[in-house]
Amino acid sequence: MKSYQKLTTAVPQPVACQVEEEGAAPTPTGQGKLAPWWVGSGLLVAAVLLSTITVWVLRQVSGGWLGPALPPKCLLVPESHRFDCYPERHVVVTQELCENRGCCFIESPLLAGGKRGVPWCFYPPDFPSYTLESLNQTALGMVGLLVRRQKAYYPQDIEMLRLDVEFETNTRLHIKITDAASPRYEVPLEVPRAMKRAENPIYSLDFSRDPFGVLLWRRATGTVLLNTTVAPLIFADQFLQISTSLPSRFLYGLGEHRGTLLHSLDWSTLTLWARDVAPTESFNLYGAHPFYLLMEEGGDAHGVFLLNSNAMEVALQPAPALTWRTIGGVLDFYIFLGPDPNMVIQQYQQVIGFPAMPPLWALGFHLCRWGYGSSNETWQTVRAMRNYQIPQDAQWNDIDYMDGYRDFTLDPQKFASLPSLVEDLHKHRQRYVMILDPGISSTSPHGSYWPFDEGLRRGLFLNTSQGQPLIGQVWPGFTAFADFSNPDTHQWWLENLQRFHAHVPFDGLWIDMNEPSNFMDGSEAGCPPGELDSPPYTPAVLGDSLSAKTVCASAKQKTSVHYNLHNLYGLMEAKATASALIQIRGKRPFIISRSTFPSQGRYSGHWLGDNRSQWKDMYYSIPGLLSFSLFGIPLVGADICGFSGSTSEELCTRWMQLGAFYPFARNHNTQNEKAQDPTVFSPAARTAMKDVLLTRYSLLPFLYTLFHRAHLQGDTVARPLFFEFPRDVTTLELDRQFLWGQSLLVTPVLEPGVDSVTGYVPRGVWYDFYTGSLVNSSGEMLKMSAPLEHLNLHVREGSILPTQKPETTSEATRGNPLRLIVALSSSATAWGDLFWDDGESLDTFERGSYSYLVFNVTQVGCGGDSRGGGVPWHLATSRCPLPQNIFTSTVLHASTEATEVTVSTLSIFGVRERPSKVLLNGQEKAFSYLDNQVLTVSDLGLSLSQGFSLQWL
Repeated sequence: MKSYQKLTTAVPQPVACQVEEEGAAPTPTGQGKLAPWWVGSGLLVAAVLLSTITVWVLRQVSGGWLGPALPPKCLLVPESHRFDCYPERHVVVTQELCENRGCCFIESPLLAGGKRGVPWCFYPPDFPSYTLESLNQTALGMVGLLVRRQKAYYPQDIEMLRLDVEFETNTRLHIKITDAASPRYEVPLEVPRAMKRAENPIYSLDFSRDPFGVLLWRRATGTVLLNTTVAPLIFADQFLQISTSLPSRFLYGLGEHRGTLLHSLDWSTLTLWARDVAPTESFNLYGAHPFYLLMEEGGDAHGVFLLNSNAMEVALQPAPALTWRTIGGVLDFYIFLGPDPNMVIQQYQQVIGFPAMPPLWALGFHLCRWGYGSSNETWQTVRAMRNYQIPQDAQWNDIDYMDGYRDFTLDPQKFASLPSLVEDLHKHRQRYVMILDPGISSTSPHGSYWPFDEGLRRGLFLNTSQGQPLIGQVWPGFTAFADFSNPDTHQWWLENLQRFHAHVPFDGLWIDMNEPSNFMDGSEAGCPPGELDSPPYTPAVLGDSLSAKTVCASAKQKTSVHYNLHNLYGLMEAKATASALIQIRGKRPFIISRSTFPSQGRYSGHWLGDNRSQWKDMYYSIPGLLSFSLFGIPLVGADICGFSGSTSEELCTRWMQLGAFYPFARNHNTQNEKAQDPTVFSPAARTAMKDVLLTRYSLLPFLYTLFHRAHLQGDTVARPLFFEFPRDVTTLELDRQFLWGQSLLVTPVLEPGVDSVTGYVPRGVWYDFYTGSLVNSSGEMLKMSAPLEHLNLHVREGSILPTQKPETTSEATRGNPLRLIVALSSSATAWGDLFWDDGESLDTFERGSYSYLVFNVTQVGCGGDSRGGGVPWHLATSRCPLPQNIFTSTVLHASTEATEVTVSTLSIFGVRERPSKVLLNGQEKAFSYLDNQVLTVSDLGLSLSQGFSLQWL
């Protein structure tokens, strides 16, 4: 057995770093003893020990009639705690192969469908790992030396590792493990640097010495968040592995994948390697996000981010436990302590960067399809939308606008009128968005296609290992791939966009195929033999090869080899595209990208890819958009009504209702399928689609304010229910509903042939968004009426939603009067806010060119005491037979735009008794009151730029 010895280096509080005496398990300061990594759960092991020793004895005395004898140390390990020693796919693991690695072999049944379950080959208790040889204090934390004295089974083991620990903030810990002797590739991502050590962290940290392990726990509860002593650390040149126990099974994140929001820990593996494939369960998809959020018992939350861009897989098992495996780079971990899930995501974005503030028009309705066939047909669709007065902010085109599918070209016959269409869109205060791919056609005669000729001249494409442009195949045929890791490529990209914008003045860009996608595996010449294209270990990627439907991992880029940069390709393209759009238009850029990586939200939004027109695809879009909310990319949505296949009227109506509440709302479908824009359906369906879009447009002030909060401090826009109700265990598995911010509950219909929907309503008072009728829930599943024309929306008590009379574009809507919806709490209080600017200028908040208002409802009793806070003393009265309810609008920051908008109506939900009178700024005002306890005061005519108060008695 490995022993645990006390280090000589003293580590002062507040962060503990002690290691127990010889033969003892590591013990965090002030906590009960933690089991050594091979034991797991002590009580479970005791039971296993009693039974398995009996089996072992029988094997010996029976001469092996129960099968080959197994060492007792192998039988000690419970099934749920067996960490895979032979994770290679497509290998039949035999006892000989397993034992050659020094591991235990016990056959176990496969899961349903032949999937792997309990590993047959797993680490024994004494498998060699690293030893913590030294540990010293630094200004920000600690630095240590890890030494491996016995090689593991992958080539080029790194014998000495450097451990860096930085206590960056009271809620953020940074742990990095890398080669002590030689530099290694690290992700070129800008991250904040701590300037001083955290003074009062809410976490404590210990290490075990031999074998090395990290033990991290939450001080307030004693919950162990990380315990990496559960399996050995392996750090070879192209195989890095570290495991940890988990404090619960409620794990989220780790994208991009299709599935439920809550991950299954039943022996599942999630692979992170950007891949062009229609969203399918268990496949690695377009983006890579090595971040997870975990909900602990009691409602606390923490998150873990591995800053690593190499091919990776994360193995989950029911212990509960998790194993990170990556094939390059370093182990660079950030741990975020929350303690609530909203704070975890904010802390994560403090590292990767807060998302960009989108232009207001980006939050309108977008329409696209591949297969319009011509600019005139595209134009006809736009006119039909206008004819039916259906809201639309942006019209898009797919690759059929191009000449031969080549970037920066226009089909001279079918899309000759595109410049005129764009001009017409702009006259109607609408926008135009077009698609671009990173594959640049390489087959045009020299001198006839500037993007390739100039890119070749400047050396801006990915090269083969021999230094020649790597040629693959995408839509235009043979293509070269722009190297966005090269700053010179950004300038070339800008120049191409400037040239095209002069002809077609587009407003936003859709960057597709940027995994990068390749219709070939690798290149037209294949990929060369070697450790980059054929590494010692390949994670469980679709296609079983790093080059499957993409370029060779050995391809050379300016910053590094593609082996390291593949998962960053979409991020780097988005960064170049955002910079170009800012220079061309001088306004906030609008970009939607298919491939993504942490910090993508700073430059683009995301759509969930080439989904299908099926009911299950509509459902899967909800966990998809909620996962990207965790990843710091709030501008996200799925193709409404489905991309491939033919939709039905019922499916498309229900999907338009759901999609109207995607943060990014676009209806898009493929060629050779029937049209699915709202104008092609029956009058009833068309009206239902129009109505729900008008509802979205009425909520644009609220949605825009949520995006401001996301940009400013990392709040989520669409969020899971458990973010607001973390101690309600029922919410932890819900992914068929979601919230906008704290306040608006969306319960869509996700099944065919029904006129009702069952949804969870958390404890408290909720109000029907449309009528204001009250629902008082004890925290229960409720059946709600849901005819085809109706989407259930409920407003949470204590909220104030700024809304606006909707028009058919966001620009027209923003000039209309505001209606404030006040949802009183059970104590008659409420709060809300509004961010308002010109909707498109750069850095309006940073430059102070904005208005920000706070709305408050308080209840003032006799003697001037108030409930809800924030009530000035002079609003109280000396004689008050009944409590006085006061709504106040306070302007905290003002700009000229706010003077152009008025507040016309207050709708107050939950007013229990009919008021005797209503006073606006002290003057009596007419009002209406309904039996469902809704008080409405209309015709206010108040400038948004001026504060006011409204009182009802």
